Amino acid sequence: MIRVSEEPFDPGAELTAFERAADGAGAVASFTGKVRARAASGAVNTLYLEHYPGLTEKSIAAIEAEARERWALEHVNIIHRIGRLNPGDPIVMVCVSSAHRRDAFEAADFLMDYLKTEALFWKKEITSGDEAWIEPRDQDYQDAARWRKEK
Repeated sequence: MIRVSEEPFDPGAELTAFERAADGAGAVASFTGKVRARAASGAVNTLYLEHYPGLTEKSIAAIEAEARERWALEHVNIIHRIGRLNPGDPIVMVCVSSAHRRDAFEAADFLMDYLKTEALFWKKEITSGDEAWIEPRDQDYQDAARWRKEK
């Protein structure tokens, strides 16, 4: 399941529903990303995300398919917010289930690296001292590059 939406989500409720759907799986791994309270230019007031409707979801579906080819996954949920978010708001959640923990851990990590560096989202941080579109950090690209070496 892929959901890109302006609607807030409750990570606890989402994980509970996911685990219910993944009943019988040997492993469930999840990651929830939240809007940071501070940036280099000051306290974050708002994070604004834009996306390319249809194309963003299609690109996420393609990377989900790649994850399913690499690891033996049973269920995958990817939730990503768009629009205006406040510090502390959940922005992204990835849940995966599999028979074994290593597949679940690695697939969740792989999916997050993709979402952080390649997914079609544009982020603007509005802080107490500035307003700027932000890009992934060099470390984010290094993290993502390790998966391309393993193909």
